[in-house]
Formats: sequence, structure tokens, C-alpha cells
Amino acid sequence: MKKTTFLIVGKHAVLEALKNPSRKIERVYLTEDAQKKLNRENQSLNLFKSTNVFYKSRKELDNLCGKDGTAHQGLVAEAEQLDEITLKEYVLTNKNKNINLIALEEVSDPRNIGSIIRSAVAFDIDGLIVKERSFPEKSKLLYKSASGGAEHIKIFKVSNLNTALKFLKTKNFWVSAFDVSAKKDFTKNNWEGKNVLLFGSEGYGIKAKTLENSDFRFRVNMNNNIESLNISNTVSVVCHYIFQSIK
Repeated sequence: MKKTTFLIVGKHAVLEALKNPSRKIERVYLTEDAQKKLNRENQSLNLFKSTNVFYKSRKELDNLCGKDGTAHQGLVAEAEQLDEITLKEYVLTNKNKNINLIALEEVSDPRNIGSIIRSAVAFDIDGLIVKERSFPEKSKLLYKSASGGAEHIKIFKVSNLNTALKFLKTKNFWVSAFDVSAKKDFTKNNWEGKNVLLFGSEGYGIKAKTLENSDFRFRVNMNNNIESLNISNTVSVVCHYIFQSIK
């Protein structure tokens, strides 16, 4: 059965999608200037070898992208979703000693999720766990904000986050919840081994029921001038520290 397609927008997002052999690209829409620049910057790659290319004006691309304000940079790809592996399949077949997964509860803003994906890829996070019904998997803003990162990380969509956390705990994962009311500084923890880094929405945080499935509760220490960081910034700080501490 043919998969439904969606639009990936922006230079870095489209470029990484074109480089990804697992990503099926149906069509690429671009301006002539954008193609010349891409070919000049990627002379060793035949980016459009097996892709249907359609030249458009910038205004035509504006109309194609709609009114959500996503800057296309002269480049839009019509793509299929990647083939997925389930969280259970991934965990049961992964023999690595150190595995770090991010779990998001009620985080639905595509810009935030895209930024989280970008940081996760930059700092070697192995996968992202999201609630299926709140994950905007076809959002142009998400892919643009991820800046190509969505091509380099596994995204596990689950119907029930607590069920997923309980399963991971049976497979020797430690679940660490990041909560502003927590007392312990996350930098005091040993991050070797298998970890789930649990983050909640900016408005409501992590639900009480979900917190019950966490083994630890941590905070990111900061001065008193700011109450909290944006969730994507928090994730970036945490992932960078863990990356530095176990590499």
C-alpha cells in the first residue's frame, strides 16, 4: 500500500531527507537559484538523481507551504514517512550498554519538538518517545525546526506513555523525571547505563500519575532571575551534560 505523503520544508531539512536512503522522496519543488546553490555546496553528491524535480517561483512555493509561516528557503520536498520500528522491538534487539531515550508527555508544539530532536541528535540520544495522538508527525514547522535531525533519530510513537515507561523499567531502564519542583541536581547523577529522560509540557509539567513511574526526579539548577527554561532549552542542557559525561 502506498504511504501518504507530506511536505518537508527548508534547506537543511530537505537536504538531509535527500541524503537519507531510507526516506522516499516523491517530488522536489525548488527555485532555480536554490538548485544552483545546493549543487555548488554538494558537488560530490547527485542529490536529485532519482527524484522528480519541479521548478517553482518563490511565490508558488509560498502558496504550496500555506500560511503557517514556515520559511522554505526555495526548497520543498514531498516525502513519505520513514518505516518505523516499535519501542519494544528496538529495546529487545539493542545490546548496547548505554542507551538514552527522551520521553515527552503532552509536548505538542512542533517548534519545540523540532528543537528537541535537533538537540537529541547533536548529543547522541538514541530515540524519542512521544504520545501518538499529540505528535504532529507531518508538521512542516517540526521538520524545519529539527534542521534535518529527524532523519537521524528513531521516533517511537506510543498510545500510552505510562505503559511504555513500565515496560522500559522491566528492561533495566532508569526513568528520570525533570521537574521544577525536584530537589536533586541532575549533574550529581551517574548517567551510565540505560536511561529514560522524561519531560512534561511547559504549561502543566509531568502528570502526577506519570511521575509515579519515575525512579528519580531532577532539576536543572539556575539562578533566581529566571523561574524556568523553555523545554527545548532544558532538554538541550541535559543532553549536552550527559553526552559529555559518558562519551
